[in-house]
Amino acid sequence: MEMRALTIEKREGTGTGPARRLRRAGRIPAVLYGGASPVSIAVDPREILRLIHGHEGGTQLLQVSYAGASESRMAIIRDMQFDPVSEDLIHADLQEVAMDKPLQIAVPLRHVGDAIGVRDTKGILEMILREVQVSCLPGAIPEVIAADVSGLHIGDVFIVGQLVAPEGVRILTDPGQAVATVAPPMAEEVAAPTAAAPAAAAEPEVLTERKPKEEVEEKKK
Repeated sequence: MEMRALTIEKREGTGTGPARRLRRAGRIPAVLYGGASPVSIAVDPREILRLIHGHEGGTQLLQVSYAGASESRMAIIRDMQFDPVSEDLIHADLQEVAMDKPLQIAVPLRHVGDAIGVRDTKGILEMILREVQVSCLPGAIPEVIAADVSGLHIGDVFIVGQLVAPEGVRILTDPGQAVATVAPPMAEEVAAPTAAAPAAAAEPEVLTERKPKEEVEEKKK
């Protein structure tokens, strides 16, 4: 797994006020835990976003160190909080890890291959599961795990037990959990029948024959 460096700073004070001042200075509050006790730190949000760019959803292994210090430690980004309005990164949680001890993390899934049911019968591929829980050493964390759906026909289901994990990675998610399926194609909409044109107005039926005026007057006489 690619290793990236992140500079951290010690943070003094907690609460809303210090956090706002920190953000105005171009930093955000963060916590580094996993050691003897959690440590309050500050990080550059732009640096965090740069490190995860193109790897969203995956777990990044970072070499973190304090500014000006020669020693470093290994950590992963466990959580990030974003402002719901501005979508700016406002907080991060980092977990210190030991390279010789396995950890449990979520790894995203990515489908590969062209499903038979999609290619031949216009079915629709539906991804049901987007990530799985795995156990592995920090240095073996995969960016993604591939789900080869090329053999799926309509109605087939690809399950977790069919995933091929990289060497040194153990999948913890229930092997019977569905990952993907191919649904039948959507029925084409049938155009509503157009209303029949109204029939031409029929001639009124003559119930009694009208006699000429002259004949009526003759009878009156």
